[in-house]
Amino acid sequence: MTDPLVGAELPDLRAPEVTRATLALFAGASGDHNPLHIDTDAARAAGFDDVPAHGMLSMAYLGRLVTSWVPLGAIRSLKARFSAMTPVHARPHCTGRVTAVEEGADGERLARIALTVRLADGTATVRGEAVVAANALTPTAAAPATRTSAPTASAPTTSAPTTSTRTASVHP
Repeated sequence: MTDPLVGAELPDLRAPEVTRATLALFAGASGDHNPLHIDTDAARAAGFDDVPAHGMLSMAYLGRLVTSWVPLGAIRSLKARFSAMTPVHARPHCTGRVTAVEEGADGERLARIALTVRLADGTATVRGEAVVAANALTPTAAAPATRTSAPTASAPTTSAPTTSTRTASVHP
């Protein structure tokens, strides 16, 4: 028998336009002052038309998506793979869907959530997965909804797929 949570979708998170101000604020908050993300001349010298967003900005948006659905203490892991660049002026769109519910090593019921950040043209810039305590979820909590988010997290920074994987584990 399939768990009723499988297939549930998290409410979409539509991040605001990624501006140069967003990138400067994220650089200050994250400590990532790589000139590639904030200096047009440095970006052009590296072969880009303009500054790309920090990859971790998009990952932070995914974190916000997940915590809009479950409390922070219910997150067991959050990982992401950056597959395309998020250009300045893009509006990242984050989605999530429960793909499995299983028992963890300690007997805790865990839900796996497939996560994606896409651009308006459909390009997937980040794909990831969250594992959360399933007892924090209910099927009705996944009712379709859309919300807009202020700047916080990370946006991909390469035009070609990368093999980078970032994993953050949160322990209650």
